[in-house]
Amino acid sequence: MAEKRDYYEVLGLQKGASDDEIKKAFRKMAMKYHPDRNPDNKEAEEKFKEVNEAYGVLSDADKKAKYDRFGHAGVDPNAGFGGGGGFGGFGGFGGFEDIFDMFGGGFGGFGGQQRRNNGPRKGADLQKAISITFEEAAFGCKKELEISKYVKCETCNGEGTKPGTSKKTCPVCNGSGQVASVQRTPFGQFQSVTQCGNCGGTGQINESPCDDCKGSGKVRKTVKIAVDIPAGVDNESVIPIRGQGEPGVNGGPNGDLYIVLNVKPHKMFKRSGSDLYLEIPISFDQAALGADITVPTLEGKVSYKVPAGTQPGTTFRLKGKGVKNLRSDKMGDLYVKVNLEVPTKLNGKQKKIIEEMGKTVTEDCYQKKSSFAEKLRDLFS
Repeated sequence: MAEKRDYYEVLGLQKGASDDEIKKAFRKMAMKYHPDRNPDNKEAEEKFKEVNEAYGVLSDADKKAKYDRFGHAGVDPNAGFGGGGGFGGFGGFGGFEDIFDMFGGGFGGFGGQQRRNNGPRKGADLQKAISITFEEAAFGCKKELEISKYVKCETCNGEGTKPGTSKKTCPVCNGSGQVASVQRTPFGQFQSVTQCGNCGGTGQINESPCDDCKGSGKVRKTVKIAVDIPAGVDNESVIPIRGQGEPGVNGGPNGDLYIVLNVKPHKMFKRSGSDLYLEIPISFDQAALGADITVPTLEGKVSYKVPAGTQPGTTFRLKGKGVKNLRSDKMGDLYVKVNLEVPTKLNGKQKKIIEEMGKTVTEDCYQKKSSFAEKLRDLFS
């Protein structure tokens, strides 16, 4: 088996990364290697599994602490760290033979314990990426998704056996899923506990597997799932749907489904957090004399009074006309930047009028131009 890569390396992070950095990196990598985006790509499938495994450890504070201290051995249930008791005097280990558990059954298999497969285990988590419009993200919406996943077999109710039959206790391990053996070594006599090969560690034998699920207890189906998308979500937001992952094993809970949102850009608005940004062109006369202009918002049009003498690039704020903040429920603002548009096609009469205006409007009417002219005179005087 190939040696596992460092979990931080898998997510493209440095050791000591924050929770937010870990979450952001996971979203990026999971979307990159998701099976829906890489159909029939075995390499991407393995990368996706590797990313999920890394996030499963680094997103859990307890597991992350153990991993940062002991590496992969600190989060391997077969490694026998028992919560990281430390090495001083072999504290945290039950006895001398338990020391060998650190090496996963090394030194000829002495004391190595295998993971038991007959306990309840949570089902696999799933991820689905969907696209929504800018307005759907701002106001919230309901979506009905179709997703192909494993579900509990209805024929056998997830038991994996034909109706009217049941699994039998493994005669080799007597239902424990493990077998013990004793070995004599120069150091003395050691007991080794390994997974039962007869039942695969489940402790049970299925002599009459279900015809529909072939004994697995689950079948693959396309199911419809309703999703409530709250107002204020943003691009790459993740919505968890508890219990909609794959079925648990041996009575364990179902996994979860994570919906990753791709928000389409808007033709006019730009977004930063809960605030919106918009640029509007205005004419020379509107900027000079002031005017009522029409400003589009996500909820419709509003009128705004541009004051006389407005300069190009001036930004006005329309309070509460942005997007709802998911955490505080407070509405963001709309920032409107006005850009002066100079006419490019003028007839003779229009040109003459502008020329006459230019003669009558003195230099002191222009604040910046007047200031620049004064500096220019000082420079060459």
